[in-house]
Amino acid sequence: MTFDFWLHQLGTLKTHKGNAPHKPLLLLTILEIAEQDSGLPTELRLTPELAFRFREFEHVVAHRRTQRLDIRLPFHHLASSKIWTPRTHDGARSPDSTVTKHVEFDPEFRSACLDAEFRIRARRILIRKHFEPAEQLILMTLVGLDSSENIELAERVELSYALEIQKVARDARFRLDVVPTYNYTCALTGYRVTTIDRGTIVDAAHIHQFSTSRNNDVRNGLALCKNAHWAFDAGLWSIDDEYRVVVAHGVFEEAAPNQTPLGAYAGKPVQLPRNKEYWPLPKYLAAHRRQNNF
Repeated sequence: MTFDFWLHQLGTLKTHKGNAPHKPLLLLTILEIAEQDSGLPTELRLTPELAFRFREFEHVVAHRRTQRLDIRLPFHHLASSKIWTPRTHDGARSPDSTVTKHVEFDPEFRSACLDAEFRIRARRILIRKHFEPAEQLILMTLVGLDSSENIELAERVELSYALEIQKVARDARFRLDVVPTYNYTCALTGYRVTTIDRGTIVDAAHIHQFSTSRNNDVRNGLALCKNAHWAFDAGLWSIDDEYRVVVAHGVFEEAAPNQTPLGAYAGKPVQLPRNKEYWPLPKYLAAHRRQNNF
């Protein structure tokens, strides 16, 4: 089968009355994984990490629906497009989305996804065929397809909405870059909780605040759980150039009888990505310390 065959399959996906674009969103997620993770396994498991990435694309169409999209549905039903075969936990062909635990890629589709030119063409078709103009603009920006097409789309959207679109795309891209890089783990506490239905407990936090830096570099980000994120933004703790925790002793009170208090993290190393290329840059850490008078 040629690239054209698969592109045709992507352009003719069946979606329920246009309001449940589960399939194109999951396929955009798959293309994201193929690019960011430099490969695809022959079998893809239904995991909280996959669901997190799917949810970031889902934000684009949240205005269409009152309920979240269920990743289990496209994970099972994309079999109708010959893209993969759904399997149960014991490897048998799955009869229903409720028991599909992993999928086995069609080898030729998997091979196509590993080709950079195919990914560009596939993203364009998925976005153009299955989404509204404003959604197209968000998705084109989110996946890095900046081109004259974006200008044309922007002209069809009110200016105030266009600015909001840019923010949605920017925020989603930052989360997609930062959270998986930290393996869905809080850089301060080492806490990691993920679920298929609710995603992850961590946020993507800017080190040098975005309102000042306008910087969404992954090296200007940390994955932090809610409490750690709030305390970091409030200037109650920071990070030195050796990646150790610095705490603003004397400016807050705390009580933590059943968990580790913030003060106890002082001097301890933060949890960093395995790849040093994505570690926070000292200039961003210094900016955070200056901003909060450390």
